[in-house]
Amino acid sequence: MSAVELPDGLRPATPDDVPEVLRLIRDLATYEREPDAVRNTPERLHAALFGGDPVASALVAEVDGAVVGTAIWFRTYSTWTGVAGLHLEDLYVDPAHRARGLGRAFFTALARIAVARGYARFEWVVLDWNESAIGFYDALGGRRLDDWLTYRVEGDRLRELADR
Repeated sequence: MSAVELPDGLRPATPDDVPEVLRLIRDLATYEREPDAVRNTPERLHAALFGGDPVASALVAEVDGAVVGTAIWFRTYSTWTGVAGLHLEDLYVDPAHRARGLGRAFFTALARIAVARGYARFEWVVLDWNESAIGFYDALGGRRLDDWLTYRVEGDRLRELADR
């Protein structure tokens, strides 16, 4: 990622950032009305971002030396284009530091990463009630894919499916 110029205030996350990134993940879950849903741990997050086979990457925003925001993303693959893509899993900025352009800076940084790596797509999902985020994404030029529904199998249902 060193070849990509990041906007001011953003940098790649380091292992030392894991506790703060996990705090931001928990804050996001609370904002999204699921405060008890986070089962991630510092060890799991460290392995996901920095282990021998990392499955995700993270950027952080700093203000006066404090981590105040994060964007966590992973690489995808499109069989139709034959090219990788970037999926933004989580984006969160502490409420006290919003309206400073950090959200836009994260999107700019991720777009730069996608372009530099030759990715065909940059995708994310948003809760249908989060009107402020939807307005922000529309203003960025994001295109809503109304004809696609997200499905998920997890927990007991995932185990039941695996046992069939």
